[in-house]
Amino acid sequence: MSKQYKELANCIRFLSIDAVQKANSGHPGMPMGMADVVTVLFKDFLNFNPNNPSWINRDRFVLSAGHGSMLLYSLLHLTGYKSISLNDIKNFRQLDSICAGHPEYHPGTGIETTTGPLGQGISNAVGFAISEEILKKQVGKKIIDHKTYVLAGDGCLMEGISHEALSLAGHLKLKNLILLFDNNSISIDGPTSLAVSDDHEKRFKSYGWDYLRINGHNYKEISKALKKAQKSKKPIAISCKTTIGYGSPNKSGKASSHGSPLGDEEIKLVRKKLNWNYNPFEIPKKLNKEWKLIGAKASKKAEKHEKNYINEKKKLGWLGWSLSNKFKKDFPPGYNVSRNAIIGSIEKAKANYLKTLEPLATRKCSEKFLEIVSKLPSLIGGSADLAGSNNTKTKNHKIIKPNDFSGNYIHYGVREHAMCGIMNGISLHSGLIPYGGTFLIFSDYCKPSIRLAAMMKQKVIYVFTHDSIGLGEDGPTHQPIEQLTSLRSIPNLNVFRPADFIETFECWQKALESENTPSVIALTRQAINPIRVKDSSENKSSFGAYEILRSKDDIKLTIIASGSETSLASDICHKLATESIYSKVISMPCQELFDQQSVDYKNKILNETELVISIEASEIHYWKKYTGKNGLNFGINDFGKSAPYKEIYNHFGLDTESIIQKIKKKL
Repeated sequence: MSKQYKELANCIRFLSIDAVQKANSGHPGMPMGMADVVTVLFKDFLNFNPNNPSWINRDRFVLSAGHGSMLLYSLLHLTGYKSISLNDIKNFRQLDSICAGHPEYHPGTGIETTTGPLGQGISNAVGFAISEEILKKQVGKKIIDHKTYVLAGDGCLMEGISHEALSLAGHLKLKNLILLFDNNSISIDGPTSLAVSDDHEKRFKSYGWDYLRINGHNYKEISKALKKAQKSKKPIAISCKTTIGYGSPNKSGKASSHGSPLGDEEIKLVRKKLNWNYNPFEIPKKLNKEWKLIGAKASKKAEKHEKNYINEKKKLGWLGWSLSNKFKKDFPPGYNVSRNAIIGSIEKAKANYLKTLEPLATRKCSEKFLEIVSKLPSLIGGSADLAGSNNTKTKNHKIIKPNDFSGNYIHYGVREHAMCGIMNGISLHSGLIPYGGTFLIFSDYCKPSIRLAAMMKQKVIYVFTHDSIGLGEDGPTHQPIEQLTSLRSIPNLNVFRPADFIETFECWQKALESENTPSVIALTRQAINPIRVKDSSENKSSFGAYEILRSKDDIKLTIIASGSETSLASDICHKLATESIYSKVISMPCQELFDQQSVDYKNKILNETELVISIEASEIHYWKKYTGKNGLNFGINDFGKSAPYKEIYNHFGLDTESIIQKIKKKL
């Protein structure tokens, strides 16, 4: 047994060594150290299908220690995934190679998620495991019954996000989650003892996890531990004591093998020590055949599962369903709600609101939308201990609890970053649509995960309330100033800031329709007056910006605003008209969507008048691309204040009279 496994593991080791050396960049030490563990995992335990990488019931394998990406690429190539050729491996870390420096998500390739920032993969894996439990409850164990494996290193466990995610996983008793801890005691700076003296076993057990210790180079111990893990009633961590750079005479067990090529001379010594008498990138036919047979056996097992449950698979028809126009059909039988009914309820709610025009906080408007769409079978809500403040939980939600995943709402606790990382995993798993809430100021805790959602083109929705100084008395620690600009700077992220009830519904609907782009929906704490008071059949927010008010055909001024300040802009427009200064108000709920419009449309919005001004209770510089060098920007370039919100607006000059005076002076 040992000889066979060792030879198979050496295939991983030398593909990794050679790829890093050719690229003159990378991390050979971790693939060399963990090759034995993953060989046993893929050969004897992992359910996967190289012929159909998107098989719904596959086990998920997440490489949280993403610097060791060659471990994953080697495994995918060796087991027969068409996504990773030998030439791809030879082009490791080169332009447009799928074998990037850290795993980058590509649908249907075997790469389950983008990792790199340490700890992200752990939170993604928790999201995968939650999704598996939800789907298993919805459609039954015959169709959905798999594990999530996550390979994490010392660095992953040092990152704070790991604590948040592991704690929630233990609370939810995610028995389908198995963490493989590459316990090699080495980080970039040297021994982990330089910075860490944690008792990992006590830490995991305090979270409610099972914990096993093994020699990560002893195949019998590896196999025995993985067998135990299959039957665990809790999430389980297997501490694999490994030697980083295993097989390197001069660099094994040292930081020098962590993040740099071994060098030609050292590689010769590794080949000699491990009895590997083959050229770079050469896998002997016998071992290549054995690896391909591992993949073929896994594929056959997966295809048998698919064949046995082809009829039951019809229950999966709702996966990924949203309100997108591309989903013309109704939900499959078995669901007590139809797509058309949801669309009809949305339109009815908007029509009813136009009869009352009640001032409402947009967080409350969002809640009313969620009361309707919470019936979507694929929508999974949540909040970081702010459900009542974010208005993300409605009367139609049911809580997901330990041993009961029949619900559609997760209490994430005060774990903003883990929440967003977990939502990435939920989205990646199978098309569930996650949304989660916190205050806009705390988006700073979430940003690394938001950035990765945008990179991976996932439909993840962030409900960020208390979106300005309008939250008032909580003061500058809670009042976002630069956060909107920070979020708007992330590529492929739509940042919505609706101005009233109708816009909130429109922004939410657009977020659910955006198949490849995550969305931020920034919402007010304070009630605001409606600005859309007429028929709302067209989703005007989908243009990103549109004219909402005009005081005369011939105008001198364009006023652009978002969110709660759109009402202020309208008031200014009306009062300027009493002094024969005529203007138009542009509501801009989403800069990103506006930037995608045609040149003619953008010119119509921006170039009608010489003077263009912006009003938003946040940092101003991101607005200058619309107002130009001669424009005026009204906002805040300092931290907030603790006071009733109207007093704070006046303090920062965001009131009708102050703005009118400056406009008149400019004109």
